[in-house]
Amino acid sequence: MDDEVQLRAVVQTDLETFFAQEHDPEAVRRSLFAPRDREAFMNHWARNILGDPTVLVRTATVNGEPAGHVVAWWEADRRFVGYWFGRQYWGRGLGTRLLTLFLQEEHTRPLHADPFAGNTGSVRLLERLGFRRSETVRHGENTHIMLVLDAGS
Repeated sequence: MDDEVQLRAVVQTDLETFFAQEHDPEAVRRSLFAPRDREAFMNHWARNILGDPTVLVRTATVNGEPAGHVVAWWEADRRFVGYWFGRQYWGRGLGTRLLTLFLQEEHTRPLHADPFAGNTGSVRLLERLGFRRSETVRHGENTHIMLVLDAGS
């Protein structure tokens, strides 16, 4: 637990790290999220994340280095949270610490997350932070678990 974790505003150079992390084969396998090509990735971040004032996004840092990102966005009337951390940061408790910091900034409740059911690390992380299972949802052929962080959490 000697690692220093912080959240900060996203800077343009962080996007290269995020792009590389999205293309990590093990992360793709665990998340079942198909990586985008560079142009689609950069356009998505410019338009849908950094260009949307309703989105809260932070670069997660470990010992001053960008380790990934945490983001909250609206889908219809539901607020969602998502995150992506580089593989070298997995299994060290850093995700819990970083998401805890993010939840101190993101006050919307209920807050939803829907990780792939097979991504047990992500499901456990969310449950540790007080998210409860509410339903099973399908995204195409894949089963995801809808988790909710209720008011007061």
